[in-house]
Amino acid sequence: MEVSIFKQTYALIDSIIAKYLMRNVWVLTGAIFLVIFLVIFGNQVASMIKESLKHGISATDLLPLIGFNMVRDIPLMLSLSLFLAIILAISRLYKNSEAIVMNSLGVGDKHFMVFIQPVVLSIFIFILFLTTVAVPWTKQEREIILNRSDNASEFSFMKQKEFQKFKNGNIVFYASKVEDGDGDAQQKMEEVFIYTLVNGEPIITLAKQAKKYTDPVTGNTYLRLQDGKRYHGFPADANKRILNFDLYDLQIIDSSAVRPNTNFTKEESKGMLDLFYSNNPKDMAEFQWRLSQPLSIFILSFLGVLLGKASPRGGKNLGVLFGMIIFILYNNVLLIAKSSLEHGETPALIGLWWVHLLLSIFILLLYAYRHEKLSTMLRFFVK
Repeated sequence: MEVSIFKQTYALIDSIIAKYLMRNVWVLTGAIFLVIFLVIFGNQVASMIKESLKHGISATDLLPLIGFNMVRDIPLMLSLSLFLAIILAISRLYKNSEAIVMNSLGVGDKHFMVFIQPVVLSIFIFILFLTTVAVPWTKQEREIILNRSDNASEFSFMKQKEFQKFKNGNIVFYASKVEDGDGDAQQKMEEVFIYTLVNGEPIITLAKQAKKYTDPVTGNTYLRLQDGKRYHGFPADANKRILNFDLYDLQIIDSSAVRPNTNFTKEESKGMLDLFYSNNPKDMAEFQWRLSQPLSIFILSFLGVLLGKASPRGGKNLGVLFGMIIFILYNNVLLIAKSSLEHGETPALIGLWWVHLLLSIFILLLYAYRHEKLSTMLRFFVK
């Protein structure tokens, strides 16, 4: 009977400590994430406004681009926030001598690691969804907007009664009247003059009316000219050729010539099943990278508990400093391993997994050292 009451009491104490620790971790994670989010968001807004002025990105595309960039960065921001929150939460227990009392009741590092797992698991599932579903989609949508802006930006500002140069002066455009229809792609123009230089030959096109539209199948953008003439060569040339037309589509944007964004690859838009069954090194690297980010949450949670352990007279936030250094090294080594796998320099079986294994071994050794079991562990492996 006394043993049963004793066990119930300890179970109750564990439950109270677990709730207390989880609440602290949740609060600290939210606070740290908010600070990091606001800093990154401010930088993204400033950067995208600068890019929009430079490349002519429309105002309607600006907010989605900022949102896509933020979704892309959330896994890393959330991982760092949780890692630092665990270090600070455990550190606070030791600095307030609460952990000393808990240790006397038999509650130590192993218990702390178990207590925070509901928080870690929740964030793990969320980051797994982001890296495998949300982030690939946002990267693809972001690329579509940037590609459209790269090609269409200079044709988005057609003015009436003004000669304008496009494509580095290879196109000279003039219209006596320009009307905005349903969006930029539906602009209508009257009394149009277009000068183009094709393979060194000047071509002058005159039309009474024109309308800008995008082919939904090919993605190419055209000027649909009506009731006009095309002069191959200048009108005064003896060997000029004249073509009369009722309707003529002049291509101004070639979707196949879109400048690819250097931060986006086709592997990043593939689904997880396609990546899993592929033998392409780049696909395998992308697959392992998407899983590595949520997996690092669990590994860093154990390390966070150990780095948070300090004496009341220990250095302030020394664990946070070490944590930041390890976090940066960890992610950079993962990127190096990803690049090595992409280039076929590392077998897929080793891939990025060796980085996680290396950090896990470091955590195990640190745990053994903290609990004075390192010599026992080394003797075991020596034998």
